[in-house]
Amino acid sequence: METTTDSVPTPGDVFKAFFSYQKTEALRTAIELDLFTAIGAGTSTAKELAARCSASERGVRILADYLVVNGFLTKEGSRYALAPVAAMFLDRSSPACMASAIRFVASPVVMEGFQKLTEAVRAGGTAARGDQTEKEHPMWVEFARSMAPLAGFTARLLANLLRASAAPGWRVLDVAAGHGLFGITLAQENPKAEIVALDWKSVLAVAEENARAAGVAGRYSTLPGNALEVEYGSGYDLVLLTNILHQFDPDACGRLLRKVHAALAPAGRAVAVEFVPDETRVRPAEAAEFALTMLAGTPGGDAYTFDEYERMFRKAGFVRSELHDLPPSPQQVLISHRA
Repeated sequence: METTTDSVPTPGDVFKAFFSYQKTEALRTAIELDLFTAIGAGTSTAKELAARCSASERGVRILADYLVVNGFLTKEGSRYALAPVAAMFLDRSSPACMASAIRFVASPVVMEGFQKLTEAVRAGGTAARGDQTEKEHPMWVEFARSMAPLAGFTARLLANLLRASAAPGWRVLDVAAGHGLFGITLAQENPKAEIVALDWKSVLAVAEENARAAGVAGRYSTLPGNALEVEYGSGYDLVLLTNILHQFDPDACGRLLRKVHAALAPAGRAVAVEFVPDETRVRPAEAAEFALTMLAGTPGGDAYTFDEYERMFRKAGFVRSELHDLPPSPQQVLISHRA
């Protein structure tokens, strides 16, 4: 926390927290205006940017100056340039651009849960309207389209961890596949892998688009339905559970994991990508903070510790679970063995 030289507390960090929503909205606006992409292409003054982004010169100047103060842009005289983090992750011409993710993480559906956080804390679960798990909820189509660039980065890290390129032919079930990037990346790395993607039909349409674009459509099939209800089939070498278990309470997780266990071949593995805090529940920071996201947005989801996950998997019939870091991603990977 911010202090004086005499270690007397000052309100600086409190005010930063009070006003942190402004940074989210500034980034959202700059992304919607394609400001970062315009600057990356060489447009550098407020007047030039205003013309290119169809905005007022005054508005662009104030927004750009705010982004300079917050480390996303630099400024020399009247000319703006991209800071390294913006050049890599917010300029649409960068292969690593993940700007689209803000459309989901700051979407009205997600933000409503935080706007009603007091009620959620009192109730122990989301106070937002509607049920995110209802059939064909449109938020998951937005998730699939918006989060694909960010997921593609994590998916590549996972494929490396699993040594997919050196693996035998896998039969893979990707549960709650969304954009499909995790299964698609395994198929790209392992030319013998066959992927079955499970999700709502409307979401699977996005995954199929991505599979065609990646050149793996011939080894990519879909299974529409509710992950807690649809029949999975059997004989899978891997079942991917990427960012799904945190959506549910432990009882629902147990039902899902029993289905996964039954679907795996002997010696098969369940592979979950999650935010996993340690036993203190306050470290690592990103994993610990994610629990609040689940409180705001779900009836009973959470950021579970490894011990909690291990008990869930063991109760479902798995004999052993391992936890792996996935640097530089803030997430971890649980690999649970059927036998």
